Amino acid sequence: MNEPFRSRVYTERPPYADFDAPAKFEAIKSIIAKRLIEHPNAICSYSGGSDSDILLHLIEQVRGTFDLPPVHYAFFNTGLEMKAIKQHVKDMEKHYGVTITEYRPKKNIVLATREYGLPFVSKIMSAGLEGVQKKNIPLTIADEYAEAEDKIAKRAELKERYPGCESTINFLCCCNSKGEPRPDIQLVINSSDYMLDFIKENPIPFKVSNRCCEVCKKATAHNVQKNYEMVITGERRDEGGMRSVPRKDSTSMCFTETADGKFRLRPLYYVSDSDKAWYKEYYGIRYSDAYEVYGLTRTGCCGCSISSKAIEDLEKIRPYEPNLVKAAWNVFGESYRYRQKYNEYKAKRQALNKIDPDQITFEGFFE
Repeated sequence: MNEPFRSRVYTERPPYADFDAPAKFEAIKSIIAKRLIEHPNAICSYSGGSDSDILLHLIEQVRGTFDLPPVHYAFFNTGLEMKAIKQHVKDMEKHYGVTITEYRPKKNIVLATREYGLPFVSKIMSAGLEGVQKKNIPLTIADEYAEAEDKIAKRAELKERYPGCESTINFLCCCNSKGEPRPDIQLVINSSDYMLDFIKENPIPFKVSNRCCEVCKKATAHNVQKNYEMVITGERRDEGGMRSVPRKDSTSMCFTETADGKFRLRPLYYVSDSDKAWYKEYYGIRYSDAYEVYGLTRTGCCGCSISSKAIEDLEKIRPYEPNLVKAAWNVFGESYRYRQKYNEYKAKRQALNKIDPDQITFEGFFE
């Protein structure tokens, strides 16, 4: 029996990744202390979310223990942030006696989505579909690959037919660059069940892209971070998506040197959801009202259509910040509605798979 595929994120994880929560966080404190001593000119991205709250608490604990110089904290406001988050940033400044500087993008979320397109399902899915749309690659190449007896040869032929489109070919055909089938990884279209079939039958009515995040947050962050030797972020593997995929610059995903000679520290990368819950309770940390009052489980760019719970979360926010909810619908509404249609399609397909084939009727299925 074949072993399930495991990426380097799993196979090369450091020993402390498997410690229980108390020991894991002690190890993380040691890592933070070591790297801050080596690279004191550091900047930390603080979003006002729960991961950032854990990270801020850890860093300030370490700084107090070792009497280390201040870390520069940066809050990147995309233009679609909850009042609860913005207030929490101010509260944390006072609570820890630190400065959290707010930065805004040159191009806000409204302009970015209008120019580049809307995110859909995930950053990976959005990037793949953007490639399909921009390069005008027919979805039928997936059928060609699936039906080919020599898949490696077919993949080579597709590369020749569509030069410069390798990642998009892999995305649609659910394979790697060698032409080997890889249907079970996140980087392919059917990482979301029946997505290829759905899009064939229901063409996407809007431009898809994940570049709004790049423009509104990452570009601003890179511009600010270039003046610092080390960048600290709160990324965690358990968040899934791109954050659970290995990068070229890393094996353990915790501390790496970047191509430009700077350093990146991700202290929380192997912190699980249960680890976080332990830390919150043990230290009595209070998250923002977005969590504690509104009832959200994740925050970020408000209403981002990558979230499967975007509409549900907006309804939780609505009693407290109705104007923000209206703004989110104005920005991401097309993607929300298309996601709802996909969810209905997927549910029907899943239900059909559980029925005896002799009992299946397609009447009204594609209406």
